[in-house]
Amino acid sequence: MMHMNQGQGETSYAVNSSHQNAKQERLKPLIEAAIIDLCSNNDNLSHGKVVIADLGCSSGPNALVLVSTAVKAIHGHFLRLQQSPPEVCVLLNDLPDNDFNMVVKSLVTLRRSHEPVVTVGITPGSFYERLFMSGSLHLMCSSYCLHWLSKSPEVLIRNRIPAYDIDGDARLERLLVVHEAYAQQFRSDFTNFLDLRAKELVSGGRLVVSLLGRTIASKSSHIWEGIVIPLSIMVSEGVIDKDKFHSFYLPMYGPSNDELREIIQAEGSFSIMAMQVHGLITGTDSAVINPSRYMKMIRAVFEQLVVQHFGDVMDEVVRTGEQHFSLDGRLHDLTANGTMLVVSLTKS
Repeated sequence: MMHMNQGQGETSYAVNSSHQNAKQERLKPLIEAAIIDLCSNNDNLSHGKVVIADLGCSSGPNALVLVSTAVKAIHGHFLRLQQSPPEVCVLLNDLPDNDFNMVVKSLVTLRRSHEPVVTVGITPGSFYERLFMSGSLHLMCSSYCLHWLSKSPEVLIRNRIPAYDIDGDARLERLLVVHEAYAQQFRSDFTNFLDLRAKELVSGGRLVVSLLGRTIASKSSHIWEGIVIPLSIMVSEGVIDKDKFHSFYLPMYGPSNDELREIIQAEGSFSIMAMQVHGLITGTDSAVINPSRYMKMIRAVFEQLVVQHFGDVMDEVVRTGEQHFSLDGRLHDLTANGTMLVVSLTKS
């Protein structure tokens, strides 16, 4: 099972996802530009109807941000032209264990707050599988999701190579092997993702996504370290079994922008309209991020995976992480090699 912490409690994703919300702001201008491009080309609109989807919508206040941006852009474009806007269908997708109860309530509000017609729907399932009918969507977007893989690299699991070895020397020695295994899994998954979306989009349809990445020079597993560092400390303190830790594989990978560009070009279904690279912690984030807030975010994202593998240890993980990242410079060092990649694509 894979899902963010459900509900609206203190440890929920809904309460602890302001960082992800800030990153959604990076997508808004690209979504608005994609909508203007689509609406300006009448061949891309089918009989006055527009269908948009958010892949990996999660739950809480972030679930409707991207599709709401698209709907407002559509209505604003036709209002400026003094024309009647098209009917809009909004579809939200995430894995079946996502907290869709909150999402449904939000969708009802979205549907009632717009004129003319905005219809809504939910499509549960993995975005590494077909989700929609062929040639049925005009715009798809996804924020902070595609660094999640369909699975952890089987070559590491089969050969019992830890993704993050407790021993620092062994970890350094295996770094390139681990990196390459994850890079290959990402290449396979993202290529598959593009192929599936190309089947579902209309000709000239748009795809706007963001994901966690890394600097070109880095081979670090920084994308996991917010959770694996506290866990590794707990191993050294005897709280968690070493073998249990070494069999913990997170299905996540952050590519460089060059990797992402090469995969898109090799797959061949899309043209790159824009690609942006942003720092992981910048602006208001850098001013307010602290170990306590950071570990609450980590808990909201990773708790289900940790509990499934290690049992009820998350309170101790949070305490350990807060203590570790309170030391000068450690939280900055953790995020220094991370990036946010934002890409706008047009179906060729």
